[in-house]
Amino acid sequence: MLFKKKYVIAALALLVAAGVGTALALSQTGAKKDAKKNEEKVFEFAAGDLAEMQRVPLGRQIPVSGSVKPLLQATVRSKVPAEVAKIHVQEGQRVDAGTALVTLDTADLKARYDAQAATVAEAKARLDLARKNLANNKQLLEKTFISQNAYDTVSNTVLVAEAILLSAEAQATIAQRALNDASIRAPFNGVVAKRWVNVGDKVTADMPVAYVVDLGRMELEAAVPVGEIPFVHVGQEILFTVDGFPTRKFSGKVERVNPSAEAGSRTIMVFVTLPNADSSLKGGMFANGILATGAGTDVNVIPITAILEEGGQTFVHVVKGGKIERRSVVTGPRSVERGVIVVKEGLEPNVPVVIVKADGIKAGATAIVKGAAGAPPAAAAAPKAS
Repeated sequence: MLFKKKYVIAALALLVAAGVGTALALSQTGAKKDAKKNEEKVFEFAAGDLAEMQRVPLGRQIPVSGSVKPLLQATVRSKVPAEVAKIHVQEGQRVDAGTALVTLDTADLKARYDAQAATVAEAKARLDLARKNLANNKQLLEKTFISQNAYDTVSNTVLVAEAILLSAEAQATIAQRALNDASIRAPFNGVVAKRWVNVGDKVTADMPVAYVVDLGRMELEAAVPVGEIPFVHVGQEILFTVDGFPTRKFSGKVERVNPSAEAGSRTIMVFVTLPNADSSLKGGMFANGILATGAGTDVNVIPITAILEEGGQTFVHVVKGGKIERRSVVTGPRSVERGVIVVKEGLEPNVPVVIVKADGIKAGATAIVKGAAGAPPAAAAAPKAS
């Protein structure tokens, strides 16, 4: 009995020791986690990582967007019915004005021209004979060997022969032009964007054969609200970004403004031309730009890089009292060229706003700021988490 009691006491002692050890281990692990958690919430910012809201004359910003297309483009059509004899170009090939695109079979056209040429020769011969008869009859009239009526009849024959010759020559000119039109040529310097025929195809008059575009100048047709039109004028410059060229800026100018609004939409079409000397822009590319219409009144702005979005909400992170705060803001127009956006509500002056990407940043984290916040630098480095 005594042996059992000693055994129970020893077992209880071991259990107590194990519990104390486990509690101590858990306490140390929790302490380490708390220390690590507290350590992750401390962010160190340089002066260039922050910026304060400023009042600047941003001006009126009118968004302009749409698909670009070549300013000069043409669908080349066949002027005569014939069979395609030869193809000279392929799609994507550059051509000069007057370059042959397609040649049609000229056998029938040449036969028609030869027939008209023969008719002209016959008409000339008849006219020459009529003129000789007129000269002979004139001498006879002077000698009173024939009457005036007989002479007038011969004279009228000459007039008829002249008219017949003119008609024959006109028909021969038409036949010659049809023969020349068998060689279908490029109307201007450009690029063959589409070809609809191949060798052996039968074409009819006015049938499309090829589509040629000049990529040297592109045009954008954009719809602008009627209320914004008073601020738009011919010659204004616009900077564009184009799909496929995310880091490149394209410049354009307002070329024309439609005099009437589109029915139903209450918008007016504005036509903008974009130089494209290197042919980098292609037809159908989508362009976005902002038309700045002047200095305007002062507005509150912050760098665009400070704006964050999550769950449909727009917010910024600010540093106040050594802590990170999340502020929901209401924004307005933005100037991509200047890299700023208008803040209408949610932010007061003299509050530093985080303008760089900081992984893991959230409200309540400790913030250490070295130096004073100011205007955003050209390239800010990411803050260090300490």
